[in-house]
This record gives sequence, C-alpha cells and structure tokens, in this order.
Amino acid sequence: MKRPVRRPALLKGLTVMGLLGTLLVGASPVSAQVARMDGESGTRAASVSYPQTTDSFANPERGFYHHTDSCDQNDFNAATLRSYRTNEGISLVMCVFYLADFKNSAISQTALDRLQRQFNAVRSAGLKTIVRFAYTDSADGVDAPKDRVLAHLDQLAPYLQTNSDVINVVQAGFVGAWGEGYYTKNFGDAGNVTTADWANRKAVVDKTLSVLPSTRMVQLRTPKYKRTMYGTTPLPAGQAYNGSSSARLGHHNDCFLASADDYGTYENPAVEYPYLAAETTYLAMGGETCGVNAPRTSCPTALSELKMFHWSYINTDYEPNVISGWRSGGCLPEITRNLGYRFALQNGTFPSTASRGGSLPVNLTVKNDGFAAPFNPRGLELVLRNTATSQVYRVPMTGDPRTWAAGTTTTIDRNVTLPANLPAGDYSLLLNLPDPQLSQRAEYSIRLANQGTWEASTGYNNLLHTVTVS
Repeated sequence: MKRPVRRPALLKGLTVMGLLGTLLVGASPVSAQVARMDGESGTRAASVSYPQTTDSFANPERGFYHHTDSCDQNDFNAATLRSYRTNEGISLVMCVFYLADFKNSAISQTALDRLQRQFNAVRSAGLKTIVRFAYTDSADGVDAPKDRVLAHLDQLAPYLQTNSDVINVVQAGFVGAWGEGYYTKNFGDAGNVTTADWANRKAVVDKTLSVLPSTRMVQLRTPKYKRTMYGTTPLPAGQAYNGSSSARLGHHNDCFLASADDYGTYENPAVEYPYLAAETTYLAMGGETCGVNAPRTSCPTALSELKMFHWSYINTDYEPNVISGWRSGGCLPEITRNLGYRFALQNGTFPSTASRGGSLPVNLTVKNDGFAAPFNPRGLELVLRNTATSQVYRVPMTGDPRTWAAGTTTTIDRNVTLPANLPAGDYSLLLNLPDPQLSQRAEYSIRLANQGTWEASTGYNNLLHTVTVS
C-alpha cells in the first residue's frame, strides 16, 4: 500500500477532545412512569422512558485514540493515559512496537519486559490498546523473513494471551514499512507480490490469529489482502463471531480519504466498497487520516464513509489538518459521538413486585446511533441493588450486544430468574454491559447515552425503577 511518508504522529496540544471542548456533564432524567397491569402475571407494571443525551463521553473499545510511534522505546505513563480518559473522553491508545533490532535474532527479554510494562500501564489507566508490530518505519521496507516473523510470534504469544483483556484489536503488521505491507524486502515489494509471497503473508496472518485468543480480531491493511488470502465473499451474518479466520479478520485504513483510492487502500472501489461495507457490519474497522484532500476529506464524505464502513476508532493525532477541517466543517461532534457503538435506552417495562426464586419480566428497547456495533465479546446483566443495604446482585441475561447493529433498535425481552436466596426488600434495577475479562472494573463497562442513568463508580446504568421482592 503506497502512502506518503508520515510526520510524527503525536502532536502535543492538539487533540480532538480539546478542540471540541467536550461536555461531560450529566443531566437529570425526565422520565415518565406509567403503571399498568401485566397481562401474564397480573401484577402492576411500570413503563419508563429514557431521554437521550448528546454529550460526548468515554466508552471502552471505541472513539478517537492517541498514537505514539515509540511504544518499543518509551514506557507509557499510567497517569497520562488516565488523563486521556478523564480529560478528553479517550479510552484507546495505540502501541506500534518496532522490532528493528531483532530482524536476525530472537526478541530480547528486555524488549518483552517493556511490552509487558506497556500492557500493565494501559490496564492501570482503564484504557485498551490497538497493537501492531513492525520492523521498520522507513520506505526502504527492510523487514524480517517469514521464518523469523513466525518465531517472534511464538515469543509474543504468552504476552498477547495474558494481556488480551486490554487488547482492543491487533493489526496484522510485521510485513513492510510501518507494518502496512507495501514496501517490503521479504514479502513482495511495492505491490509486486507473487503467489509465493501471498502464501508467506498468509502464514504470518494465520500465525497471528493462532497466538491470540479466539475472542480477539486481527485487522488487515487493505480489502485486497483479505480477498486474496481468504476469499472474496463478505462474511455472512450466520458466521459472525464464530471464531473462524474470516470471522476474526477485520480491516484498517491508514490513509482514510487522502486520495481517490486512499493511497492504494482500494484497488477496485466498485467491488471493494460494497464488500467492505458488508464485512465491517461484524468486524473491526478503524485507522487514521494521512493528508488533506478536499473535498473528499471534508465532512459530507467523511461522515458517509465512516458510517458506510462501520468505523469504530480513528487517530486524534494524525492528520491534524484533516481533523481541524472536520471541526470547522461542523461534523467533529457527530464523529466524536458516533465512532463505534452508541447505545441509548428508549423505554423499559418492569413489574412492581417479584418473588425470590421466581421470574422477573424485563422489557427494554435500546437504539444504536453509532457507526458500528461492538466487535469484542460483551456481557449483559440485570443488577438488583437493595435500597436499604446497598447489597448488589448481578444476574446474567441472554443476549449479545455485538448484534445490536448500527442504526437499529433492539428489544430485550427477558424473564430473569431471581436468586432463591435473595433477601426480601426493595431493589433498584440497573443494567450492566461489562467486559467479560474485566467485569469488576467500572471503566470497562458500557455507558448508555441517556440522561441521569450512568453511575461512574459502579459502571451500571440505572433503569430508574424499584421492584419489591418478597
């Protein structure tokens, strides 16, 4: 993929959230509760409406991210990472880890220890990271041969597995300049890729998939890469999230809108646009801009393609003139809100009473106003909190938020079985969408885009209803 040589990615003092002046202020809900008789149980039930908010706020695994080119050289600072979340509403940081010193040797323990420290800092700060490995940041494309790459992946395997909780996604990397696969001395240089080169590239991608947990996706730099190595049919809905290679291979575009073909990202847009639009309904999509190319980089096309290709994240630090154009063009607030998922409750219906060990019917409607759906596993829980003792009971509900597609409204209609040992009393109802691997960390739960429902200290979304359990 031919691209212009990039300038340093981290431009201090210019951040999207800083430009936007993000509002992180909650508002009191204006809800309506209407009592009615539940036809099945004969008990009185209440309907609650949930006003939405237009505020921008941090949510896990989506949004603008900060980028640094020196993840292999300088340790992340947990306090700085934490400030991204608290001050800028940013929950993602990119780690491009260069292996320039190891093209002809094993990765040193010193380098592996640094990688572990990076993951530790990200976890401490409550963020997640987009990970990529590469051997060079020069267009000379001096990388490592296939067998060396595969051996390095064996070394990296335990670190990627142990730290998968804070890995948002892994970009395929390794091959060529910046790990983007175009300028390369070992895998077919400057687009002159032979059948043998494609086989070697696929071996690297297959190995990357194999050393990661099946719950994590790998992104490829262009649609052509996946179409050549894994077939030209877009991932069908019935195969989404099934753990297969095709269901784990997403896409990233690191020259978004920069030319008619995004500097070689697309070879045949007439074919690749519909393919990518279909694929990214269920797969990770993100990247960065790399140069002003008006009017293509202006708001109308940016919004159209971010939505069409279900973008979940984009670089806040590069390219700053493009980001500034979105600000002056008026679309930056919408992009900031809608990258990835943006779930908002619309209404809910609940009974006023329930019995221990019995069924508690819950009916909720949730709208996704974002460009995408979550692409990593996500839990779904009804939380009951005793109003007298504050004791909490978390009850799992069936459902997969990854299927709450962009632009759709989903109805959650469940009969939740209450614990038989649940003490009698009054209970506030709350909804929790936790990270399965970080379920005790509030900052990794999903905040809904409603007024007056979010509890930052718990990660719960208050459903504004109390049920009496006897």
